[in-house]
Amino acid sequence: MELRQLYYFVKVASREHVTRAAEELHVAQSAVSRQIHQLEEELGVKLFVQKGRNLQLTPVGQLFLKRAESIITDLERAIIEIHEFMDPDHGEIRIGFPHSLGTHLIPKVVAMFRKAHPNVRFRFKQGMYPSLIRDVMDGEVDLAFISPLPENLGQICGQVVLTEKLYALLPLGHPLAEELSIELSQLKDDPFVLFREGYSLRPIVWDACLEAGFTPNIAFEGEETDTIRGLVAAGMGVTLLPEMAVYHSGPMQPVKVEVRNPEISREIGLIHRSNQKLPLVAKVFHQYLLDYFAERRA
Repeated sequence: MELRQLYYFVKVASREHVTRAAEELHVAQSAVSRQIHQLEEELGVKLFVQKGRNLQLTPVGQLFLKRAESIITDLERAIIEIHEFMDPDHGEIRIGFPHSLGTHLIPKVVAMFRKAHPNVRFRFKQGMYPSLIRDVMDGEVDLAFISPLPENLGQICGQVVLTEKLYALLPLGHPLAEELSIELSQLKDDPFVLFREGYSLRPIVWDACLEAGFTPNIAFEGEETDTIRGLVAAGMGVTLLPEMAVYHSGPMQPVKVEVRNPEISREIGLIHRSNQKLPLVAKVFHQYLLDYFAERRA
């Protein structure tokens, strides 16, 4: 079976006529008829029946048409992807990240990159720590920001690109809201608003509280930075968030206060599959990110 036979078959099926199909394909009618006949002989079935001056698909022909169209579509997509893979100024970059990076960092670095590469497309996927690792391993995304950097995963490689300090967020009327800095132990009697289990910021906050000598009293749990920040602003409790997750404008804002004891931070890594080459456009973006963060550490 030849690919040309599939192209001819699909064209005849769409036009229901050999002559019209041949005209669109810019080949002789006899060539189309011969290829359709050879295809039917190889499959051992009749794909068309004559209906007046037109051809009509048989039931098995209709079944085969769906598969043939799918094969042609996949092939055409593969050709496009190959061209995009080799072109740093076109194509699509698939990137995963935790929700806390979606309000400031991701929009900023993508906007800056697209100034030099305006034709590049991005596909974004937010997720929790386990799902981001799985998406990279399964090839669902090319690159992913993750915290902390995973260890002992042979299919994944990466490096820490950013260390980010966490701050206490307090309601506007909180007794410590006017302080320049606090010790975390001063919040031991406050209710906490935390990310739910599975989000990487939760164990960071939990462990910091234990280090400060208390177990946090969890009043509310959330899945989005905006929700947690909003609950704190509404007086539902206190929390710890990285500085990038605090960027926001709106009528209800919590107060950001530095924590001096213990100092709390998180490491953010950039990972990709270790056993597969990145598409060229993703490779260019990966290097851009490494350079971007290196300049800010200098």
